Amino acid sequence: MLKGKRIVIGITGGIASYKIPFLIRLLIKEGVDIRVIMTPAATNFVTPLTLSALSRNPVIVDPFKEATGEWNSHVELGTWADLMIFAPVTANTLGKMAHGIADNVLVTSYLSAKCPVYLAPSMDLDMYNHPTTKKNIETLLSNGNLIIEPQVGELASGLSGPGRMAEPEMILQKIHDFFSTKNDLAGKNVLVTAGPTHEKIDAVRFIGNYSTGLMGFSLANEAAARGAKVTLIAGPSQHSFVNPAIIKVDVVTAEEMYKACMAVSPDMDIIIMSAAVADFTFPDPFAGKLKKTGNKISLDLIPTKDILSELSQRKRKKQILAGFALECDNELINAKEKLKNKNLDFIILNSLNDENAGFGYPTNKVTIIHKSGRIINGVLKDKKDVAKDIINAILSKS
Repeated sequence: MLKGKRIVIGITGGIASYKIPFLIRLLIKEGVDIRVIMTPAATNFVTPLTLSALSRNPVIVDPFKEATGEWNSHVELGTWADLMIFAPVTANTLGKMAHGIADNVLVTSYLSAKCPVYLAPSMDLDMYNHPTTKKNIETLLSNGNLIIEPQVGELASGLSGPGRMAEPEMILQKIHDFFSTKNDLAGKNVLVTAGPTHEKIDAVRFIGNYSTGLMGFSLANEAAARGAKVTLIAGPSQHSFVNPAIIKVDVVTAEEMYKACMAVSPDMDIIIMSAAVADFTFPDPFAGKLKKTGNKISLDLIPTKDILSELSQRKRKKQILAGFALECDNELINAKEKLKNKNLDFIILNSLNDENAGFGYPTNKVTIIHKSGRIINGVLKDKKDVAKDIINAILSKS
């Protein structure tokens, strides 16, 4: 599968650099053509001579060779590669990449990349958990980069926690997954909704829910990675990492989401309604801030428009419509009823009884139910992997 692929490996100054020779050997065995770039700091952990011998190509550390004045073209590498992998990536280099600080050949090569880029962070757990690092990673994700999440384990400091770079075998699997991804949604228009809606009560309060939007964002990214033209209609969310090719429409209320969905739905081949849209809204928000007086107040709520039902009534022939059902009792019965009543092709069931699944978690466990009656029972996984399962099920159409 990897024979003849061209991969650039960028190494920064972290202790996890010692793992990269093993990764290079694995890739060479599979027939990959490899070029290696290093920061000067990385040479303190593993030598260019070692990496050159293993990769069978010169290793680039400096932008030019002092002895000959020959220039190492970062632009050439950026256009040559099918894939770039930067591993390990320190907090320092993440910051440089996120802000375009091109003070070494590794970052200039990254900024010149015309191919997809994987980043494999590696650092101590406090550095990884620092808000600055998180913000830099979010920026890089929003720019279309892909992250190989660090693992939880023993770190060089003696502490244990997140920050340990993925093992070479795990990185190799990611590479396999990347090149095996089918372009099976090319030419398709896909609509995904994500996040909650906020229904205004007064100038500072709203009715909402705990949805973060991560599941919907993961679905949008997966569909885009498989060649679809994706429109993502998203309620308020802290997540912003979307493929730059995705058309993102920001909304706040259920009414705004309704209008946005109705505007684009006629052109869609696949619609996946993963947003947690409020069922009720307050039609007459108070002006300013509602003061606490000690007296009881009551809010007369009215139902919001049922976007899923409306979409099912407008559904074109061959258009695929999938919805989500979050249940806490009689889960399967309720989900099947919703599937039937709303004329859906698929319904994806979340249970509030499943630990570490649903709102607020990076993981999810879903049951995918097709209108034919076929049921796919999932296991707890990262939401990016759950998104793959959902897209695969939709494409199988059974």
